[in-house]
Amino acid sequence: MIRNTVKTALFLGAIGGLLVVCGGLIGGHAGVVIGLILGVAVVGSSWWFSDRLAIHSTRARILGPHEAPALQAMVTELAERAALAPPRLYLAPSPQPNAFATGRAPSHAVVVVTEGLLALLEPAEVRAVLAHELAHIRHRDTLLTSVAAAVATTIVALASLVWLSTLLGGHNRDNGPGPVGSLLVALVAPAAAGLLQFALSRSREFDADRAGADLADDPEALARALARIDGYVDVVPMALAPAQAAAWVVNPLGRRVDFARHFSTHPPVAERIARLQAYPTQWAAT
Repeated sequence: MIRNTVKTALFLGAIGGLLVVCGGLIGGHAGVVIGLILGVAVVGSSWWFSDRLAIHSTRARILGPHEAPALQAMVTELAERAALAPPRLYLAPSPQPNAFATGRAPSHAVVVVTEGLLALLEPAEVRAVLAHELAHIRHRDTLLTSVAAAVATTIVALASLVWLSTLLGGHNRDNGPGPVGSLLVALVAPAAAGLLQFALSRSREFDADRAGADLADDPEALARALARIDGYVDVVPMALAPAQAAAWVVNPLGRRVDFARHFSTHPPVAERIARLQAYPTQWAAT
């Protein structure tokens, strides 16, 4: 949707402007120049490479044309129904059943599924999950989700570098990293999480559930898939940067009690399932 494209551009513009302002506050005119260079680098790389970062974070590999023929057939059939070009398919070596879509445009779309999804879900449930991801592609959610995750990941990484340079730049072990480093450690993760929460509306998952149920013509299969995946996320962990969790059909970090939960942009799975089980009565009136 055009709304998501405009929202992505505004989000990146705000991030670039913020980096310039912060650079000016810290380093004066020289800081403005540094902030501008950094802003261009962060904005440009987030726009062009956010999908690659998302794929790389899962160690996924692209599926060849003759691999997983049943899965390939499902994606092709659903893409035709959605009037989309079939996305490229990647397989992530995780035993946790899950999936996500990424890409800066429908013509560059990618769907990543885990080995656990294919092993633990029934074919109808896998098809429903694929329909959900294709709905995200059709709604152009993938660009904003990938970019916001890339920006949040970059912020955390840059703060870690600053913290490390502060630690190595004259502070001994007794004094620690100093006030600047301590402030970054205390604030950067919540700030990055706040960016994700600001950029990504939780309604996007409800919209994709609804559109995916229509596309697959099987809301019950999607409800069963969500319940099954949600039952595994706490049992079968996934090693993933918290900022990258927003794209998955169900938060792959589960309900872990640590700072990672602040990065969650998913509505409760139970609410999503309830809406699907009420389909089409509830949504027909909206």
